[in-house]
Amino acid sequence: MTATVRAVHATAVGSPIEVGDIELPDTGPGRVRVRLAAAGVCHSDLSLTDGTMSVPLPAVLGHEGAGTVVAVGEGVSDVAVGDEVVLNWAPSCGRCHACALGEVWLCAKALLGAADPYARTPDGTVLHPGLNVAAFAEETVVPAACVLPVPAGIPLDRAALLGCAVLTGWGAVHNSARVRTGETVAVFGVGGVGLAALQAARIAGAAQVVAVDVSPEKEGLARAAGATDFLLAGPATAKEIRALTGRQGVDAAVECVGRAATIRAAWDATRRGGRTTVVGIGGKDQQVTFNALELFHWGRSLSGCVYGDSDPAADLPVIAEHVRAGRFDLGALVTDRITLDGVPAAFENMVAGKGGRSLVVF
Repeated sequence: MTATVRAVHATAVGSPIEVGDIELPDTGPGRVRVRLAAAGVCHSDLSLTDGTMSVPLPAVLGHEGAGTVVAVGEGVSDVAVGDEVVLNWAPSCGRCHACALGEVWLCAKALLGAADPYARTPDGTVLHPGLNVAAFAEETVVPAACVLPVPAGIPLDRAALLGCAVLTGWGAVHNSARVRTGETVAVFGVGGVGLAALQAARIAGAAQVVAVDVSPEKEGLARAAGATDFLLAGPATAKEIRALTGRQGVDAAVECVGRAATIRAAWDATRRGGRTTVVGIGGKDQQVTFNALELFHWGRSLSGCVYGDSDPAADLPVIAEHVRAGRFDLGALVTDRITLDGVPAAFENMVAGKGGRSLVVF
């Protein structure tokens, strides 16, 4: 049966987001209804509203969440009513070329569900699930492939962070940049993903971890997460990082902003032969240029990083063990606990570069 729930949705690119009632459909075959406990506010949600990421609109936003299964459709056997689950916004099909290579984070069919009709507003307007799972809602209905069991010992509200920020930041350091014990690391952008990357770098055994952000208020957050040094972003950032690292530059730079200037600074701050990993989602107008000689001379690698190059089924148990052992602090990512009505203000804070992760708590 259908249900009326409150949700946050975007109507068109550039339009203000709205908070109000929507009509959810029946659970249906192969699908699961989840009552949300919490949902993190990620910059990717903002990217749907400003056109950086192209998805069908109008759409219910939110892709980082966790909750409890309240209904299952015909044919669902992996989860049952009462199970606590993390939403997986990029499920792998297991059959495409990328999945066959073991690169499930690049699954060609991961976001196909974002184009499906999902719910309706009271006036009958059809809504899509922005990034498959529509987590900014009291309840959501998703394909069974979009839920993963919450690891034992992880509080349900904090488990929401595992669905994007933690997997992405952890994976950027361990899977993409492949940081090793004793290496030096720079993390550009101290938001939710950046804070997760800083903790991951510390756990990886990095000898020096430099955090870079435009906001001086984030220094305390960065150092608590594992940064040994903090720099305010500016034209001389790369030079300052080289000065901190014996004029060499860092072994690995992780860019969590998605802007051309920041990507270029991360590249320039990387030592000869080092690795620059781009996690931030930038717009098509953000053009980064390199000359042919510098590519040869510096011998650096530059790589994109989707969802932390993670296989959630394999990486979540590893991360959970660090959480249970006290090495990874999920709560340290959260700077604001809000309601659904607080999401518009959380978006404004992201644009202004304020805070870490805002967490919608239901």
